[in-house]
Amino acid sequence: MKILTLITTPLAILAMAGCASAPYNPANNTAGRATVYEDVRSSGRVQGIGIESQDIASMTDKMMRDMLANPILAGRSPSPRIIVDSEYFRNESSSRINKNLITDRLRIDLNRAANGRMVFVGRHFSDMVAKERDLKRSGMVDGGTIRSTAAQAGGDFRLGGRIASLDALDPNSGTQSRWQQITFEMVDLELGTIVWSGIYEMKKSAQNDIIYR
Repeated sequence: MKILTLITTPLAILAMAGCASAPYNPANNTAGRATVYEDVRSSGRVQGIGIESQDIASMTDKMMRDMLANPILAGRSPSPRIIVDSEYFRNESSSRINKNLITDRLRIDLNRAANGRMVFVGRHFSDMVAKERDLKRSGMVDGGTIRSTAAQAGGDFRLGGRIASLDALDPNSGTQSRWQQITFEMVDLELGTIVWSGIYEMKKSAQNDIIYR
């Protein structure tokens, strides 16, 4: 019995020593980094080679100023009816982007700055308008306080355009480069002529590991 005790005791000591030397890996329950508000017109902490918020703010501001300086669009009487939405604004680039971020900002900035020199047709709200018109015509609701028209407003000009890109990759360093070209064109909805064009382009390079959603 004494011999057995002498044998097992060192084994127990070794086992305890092994357990003591094993690394302790507790779960990381530390609090995350606090949320930080960033200026949409400046480069944020997370950057890639895609279209960023500062790019959208810059391009829509440039296009707005250029359109307001065009006498065909901002110097007519009566004020032209204009449709600005993403219906005919195509993304043919390798960048993942919600096109409405561009066209909505452009339309809203234009509407605020035009001050009546342009009238904007909400074609993306046509279903909502049609339902309300049906309710009024059926007598379920009164006619409102504005007016009654035979039809919804037609447009004189509508925005079209596209986002295109050219990508390059250095396989040695993993650096990616992307040249992006965004074109904006205002089309006469009777003749089909282009009465105004604008372009915005940029080129970015990085060891890109950013995922756009």
